[in-house]
Amino acid sequence: MEVEEEKRKEGKIEKLIAKIELIVAAIKSNEEEAKHILSNIHPIYQESARNLIHYTTFRQFDLRSVQKKLQNLGFTRLANAEGHVLFSLAKTRFNLYSLLNDMPLETMKPGLTIKTKKKLVAGHTKELFGKRKGRRVRIMVTQPTEAAYNYQMVLDMVKNGMNCARVNCAHDGPEIWKKIILHVKQASIELEKDVKIAMDLAGPKIRTGNITPGPKVKKFSPKRDVLGNVVKPALLILVSSIEKDSPSNSLPLPMEWLQKLSTGDKLTLRDTRNKRRKLEVIHIAQDEVHVHCYKTVYISTGTVIQHEDEGLEEAVVGELPTIEQSILLKTNDVLIVTKENALGNPAVFDEEGNLIKWASISCQVPAVFESIKEGDTILFDDGKIEGRIESIFPDHLEVRITRASLKGLKLKAEKGINFPKTALGISGLTTKDKIDLEFVAKHADIVNFSFVNSGKDVEELLTELEKWDVVNKLSVILKIETRFAFDNLVEILLAAMKVKYIGVMIARGDLAVETGWDSIGKAQEGILNLCGAAHIPVVWATQVLENFAKNGLPSRSEITDTVNSLHAECVMLNKGPYINEALQLLNKILSQMEQFHDKKELMLPKIGKL
Repeated sequence: MEVEEEKRKEGKIEKLIAKIELIVAAIKSNEEEAKHILSNIHPIYQESARNLIHYTTFRQFDLRSVQKKLQNLGFTRLANAEGHVLFSLAKTRFNLYSLLNDMPLETMKPGLTIKTKKKLVAGHTKELFGKRKGRRVRIMVTQPTEAAYNYQMVLDMVKNGMNCARVNCAHDGPEIWKKIILHVKQASIELEKDVKIAMDLAGPKIRTGNITPGPKVKKFSPKRDVLGNVVKPALLILVSSIEKDSPSNSLPLPMEWLQKLSTGDKLTLRDTRNKRRKLEVIHIAQDEVHVHCYKTVYISTGTVIQHEDEGLEEAVVGELPTIEQSILLKTNDVLIVTKENALGNPAVFDEEGNLIKWASISCQVPAVFESIKEGDTILFDDGKIEGRIESIFPDHLEVRITRASLKGLKLKAEKGINFPKTALGISGLTTKDKIDLEFVAKHADIVNFSFVNSGKDVEELLTELEKWDVVNKLSVILKIETRFAFDNLVEILLAAMKVKYIGVMIARGDLAVETGWDSIGKAQEGILNLCGAAHIPVVWATQVLENFAKNGLPSRSEITDTVNSLHAECVMLNKGPYINEALQLLNKILSQMEQFHDKKELMLPKIGKL
């Protein structure tokens, strides 16, 4: 009986060995076929590219049964073998033969070891993001426009652990970018820390066009308690002109008139509703005057403000910014999406509430009209609003809204439009990207390549980098944000590995919209595995501690997500009023949790108290 049991056991082991040898044979065959691809790979990525070929071959097999049997024998399940595929297979094969008290006739070259794999990833991460003592995972922070004017904010970011400053070319312009970069470099020198500059090319992002602007008016309201009593008056800051970085409660008035005001002066006006309101001067500064108002007031361009002293002439409020308009959309509404760059407008109703005209908005990339079909899904604003294309005309689409919140959702200008199931054929560098690339080549350490979809797109970028003589000088991070980029990721990586210093960003916002919420987990896991096989550093991006950065309080799910980011080499934070507080928390979490995680591997230090 024992002999028969031993024979059955030996038979299972022999089958496992045969399966592993079958996988190894397929790996060797595919590596041979990929020789022409591997011959173009940069020397520092030669072994990594070979291992990527091994891993993609390895994953062509259904390994679940093999994994369970290996686990029952107390062996590795090969679940984390992506960085050293042949080594893991060779060791497993050797150990299986050892159980049979036998040795294979043919020895296997083991390939990259686990130790070598870790050195490669660490080295590539260091080259991409610079040196970092202590914490393994780097932190990238998106810079707001304010960073161009507020050096202390940038200095605090570097103090709190920022390793890489991200500047998005989709916003602002060269003048602002240069000021931000100068502040980052100044803080880096002052604190003696290596902080890299990464700049995002905007890419062919499909967005909604402008909406007819609202009136030029500002509302100021005091704070009241639950009984309606004023607990804090509205504060208005009177200035000579409103700039981009001016506080939202600023009001433009002639400087010569402001200079005649004194603390305690009383001012009066008639607001847009013809309500009489009083203002009281509470503070005089060099370039501004602070006043209080104890009632809600609506002030527009051209509002007349008078002084209680009849001897002082009146003043007229200068140009105010227009109120940003939006379009309210509810389920079953129809939205007209225009090909022409026309101003969008909300739906129009008569006095009885009957619809007169559907809402409309333009699409900033009219080329999409050439690829879409009736019945295609269309998503707005990161998938918050979903629609179905009902009709296509030469100059517009009719979209039936199929999902919005119960009370409807507001669609604004410059919001993303996605066609998740449509091959649009739009990718690569835009005209704007090529112009911006000249600035990036001169001032940045890293270029973040948005909306890359194929190896051809990578080749186009490398051609442009050659024009500015920055190949192998300017690092490249490939932003994976479409289902087509995910499907073509191996091709994209092999095209990029022709140069040094590359990385991959999991842009989870657009990627989740493109792949669907049910598939984003699978997609990000797949990207981590393929980049792990290629020893390419990964940036975990989009919505990390977003609630904290914007509102000052993290959600529980955000903390869990932050811990999961330890699978990557870098985490990206987006801008917000509480960005430095979010940065401090992220730095602390990453530093504390690295003792429990080494990328995907769970580490087991001695159990202790919190």
